[in-house]
Amino acid sequence: MRQVKTLGLLGTGVIGGGWAARALHFGIDVIAADVKPEMEEWIRNSVENAAPALARLTSAPLPPRGKLSFTTNLDEMAAKVDFIQENIPEQLPLKQRILAQVSRVAAADVIIASSTSGLMPTDLQKDMTAPERLIVGHPFNPVYLLPLVELVGGEKTAAASIEAAAEFYTYIGMHALRVRREVPGHLTDRLQEALWREILHMVNEGVATTRELDESIIYGPGLRWAAMGTNQIYHLAGGEPGMRHMLHQFGPCLKWPWTKLEAPELTEELIDRMVEGTAEQAAGRSIRELERLRDNYLVAVQQSLKPFNIGAGATLNALEARLYNEAAARAQTSVQDPNQPLKLFEGNVSPEWVDYNGHMTDYRYQHVFGEAVDVLFRQVGIDDAYRAAGHAPYTVEMKVGFRSEMKQGDAFYVTTQVVDADDKRLWLFHRLHRVADGVIAATGEHLFLHVDAKAAKATPFPTELAAKLAALKAAHANLDRPEGAGRGIAMKKA
Repeated sequence: MRQVKTLGLLGTGVIGGGWAARALHFGIDVIAADVKPEMEEWIRNSVENAAPALARLTSAPLPPRGKLSFTTNLDEMAAKVDFIQENIPEQLPLKQRILAQVSRVAAADVIIASSTSGLMPTDLQKDMTAPERLIVGHPFNPVYLLPLVELVGGEKTAAASIEAAAEFYTYIGMHALRVRREVPGHLTDRLQEALWREILHMVNEGVATTRELDESIIYGPGLRWAAMGTNQIYHLAGGEPGMRHMLHQFGPCLKWPWTKLEAPELTEELIDRMVEGTAEQAAGRSIRELERLRDNYLVAVQQSLKPFNIGAGATLNALEARLYNEAAARAQTSVQDPNQPLKLFEGNVSPEWVDYNGHMTDYRYQHVFGEAVDVLFRQVGIDDAYRAAGHAPYTVEMKVGFRSEMKQGDAFYVTTQVVDADDKRLWLFHRLHRVADGVIAATGEHLFLHVDAKAAKATPFPTELAAKLAALKAAHANLDRPEGAGRGIAMKKA
């Protein structure tokens, strides 16, 4: 299957906008196709609204941002893309007709995935050209932050199509869950629907309000569900004997009439209760305001899971490891004069990077210089495996000098010069360049000491690594000593 450089969207809306935001953020171009021309403004606003949260999801260096274009011609989109994600309304005849249409135009090796939350892929394959490339790729809202995507194949789906889709989804930071066989509602919606039915029953019977039922989740099981599913949690509930003891002890409860599997009748009275309850919970906040609140806590939860390498935190760790390695490879393969400072890291000042004055906040300067260091280290062989072996350069001194203001949206790049190096030490000098006018907005310095963490003492760089650092030092030997290098902080006497 082909490398995905351009993603095509069949239909926009909430899910289509989420796919666009995620793909663009990770360097994939997007062609969004919708028969309603007014949806172009909608999807661009949706992408813009998602940007602040995505900017905080990871600080790893990203590839150049993808480009978004829009068309009302579905065939034009299908002819130009490497992967198609369908997001049109959940109406089987409509999906079948549109999928068959674009399958006649798209190249035979272009995967066509449906975001359907419950329809069967075998039914969607009806009348398609090359139906073996049709899969269900069911995401969860907000698509740009929640990593889960359920992969479901139909009777005619090729195993290679599932694998190719999984590879693409993983590339844009998702957790691809392969569903063993097609069932209505796939996996997650089946579980969600069971909870949803019970909610409707309890509201309908006056047992609880929507707020009380939500509180019963967010202050209890919801906190556990972020990293452990129901099965693993119930395994813990059995104590040392685990799940077997839990089932023997609590299994009889399953025969008690606690739950009602069939949903209640959706009367106008029940609908009013649901609407009034959720409106009261919103407390006057708009949908966009609530989306931003949701996005903020979803980023925080995923970031908090990273140190434990579990759940969405593990997915984020895997994504960041790849991003760092790819950034180092891009810098290494770019055409650069080895006798000039190395261009190692570039980006834009994110909305989350600015302070109350609208300028890039102090610690972000350290962040971007640190990213440049990481790229350089990976180029010379100081990577995750090197650190795992117990060796690493430790920062013994760092300094930032501010020369010009950086504002939200400013494009920049960092160059790094090797000032000096010996058997145990490395001295680097960085410059932060503002792209718009070429001004050096800030400078930075790092002094590193090579340490054997296991022995807890400074040790010489290994021979191969020392040779690479010596080569960089020699290449930069003819450069002028950077202005201010090695200077300490002082106040001159009047």
